[in-house]
Amino acid sequence: MYVVRGSLSDVDDDRRVTRQLVSTAERTDEPTLRVWMPPRQIAFGRRDSAADGYERARETAAERGYTPVERSVGGSAVAYTGSTVAFALAVPTAGGRGGIEDRYREATSTLGHALETAGATVARGEPDRSFCPGKHSLQGDGKIAGIAQRVRRESALIGGCVLASESDERAVATVLDPVYTALGVPFDPESVGSVEGAGGTADPERVIEAVETEFIDGREIAPLSADEVLEDDRP
Repeated sequence: MYVVRGSLSDVDDDRRVTRQLVSTAERTDEPTLRVWMPPRQIAFGRRDSAADGYERARETAAERGYTPVERSVGGSAVAYTGSTVAFALAVPTAGGRGGIEDRYREATSTLGHALETAGATVARGEPDRSFCPGKHSLQGDGKIAGIAQRVRRESALIGGCVLASESDERAVATVLDPVYTALGVPFDPESVGSVEGAGGTADPERVIEAVETEFIDGREIAPLSADEVLEDDRP
C-alpha cells in the first residue's frame, strides 16, 4: 500500500495531490491512502451547484475565510477548518474486486474502529438535518464523520472527513449554518459532533494516526510525501 503523508497550504495544490491517488492506484494496482488536514475550504457537492443560492453560498464561505471549491464525490457542502481530518483511499477495481456497498461497509467499519481507538464512542448513522446528509456516517454527540465514494472504470476513491475537537465542531456549525441557508438545505448546527465530544481525543494528529493505522491494517507500506506526489503531477 502507498501512503501519502502531509498537507499543502495551497488549496488547489492539496487537491491535486488527492486526485493523484487514483492514478497511483491504477498504475501500481495497489491501494493508495492519504489521511491529513486539508487547508481551510468549503467543498461543495454537485447538487449544490444546481441550487438557486449557490453563488451566494460561495460568497458566504469566502467572506468567512473559507476557499469555496467543488468536489466530485458526496452530496452537500463540507467545511474543512484547517484542523479537520480528511481521509482518501484509492483502490484498484479491475477484475471485479468488490462492489460499491462492500467498499462502503468496509470503510465505515474501519473508520469506526479507528475512532474507537482514538477514544470515541460512535455508532453508525447521523442526526436529522446533518451536514452533507448520507447513510454512510458515524455519530457520537452529533455527526462526527461522513463517507463518500467515486467509482471509475479501474478504480474507486473512498473519502470522508472527521471532526476531531469540539472547537472544530463549533467552527463547522457556525460557517455551515449560513452556507446551508443560502443553498436552501435543512441544517441544524446542533447536529454537528466531534471525536472529543464523543469522549475521545481532541488532537487531530492522534486521529490521523488512528485512522491511518486502521486502514493500513498491517500491510507493508511505501510512504510518499504530498510534495513528492505534487511534483510528479506537474506537467
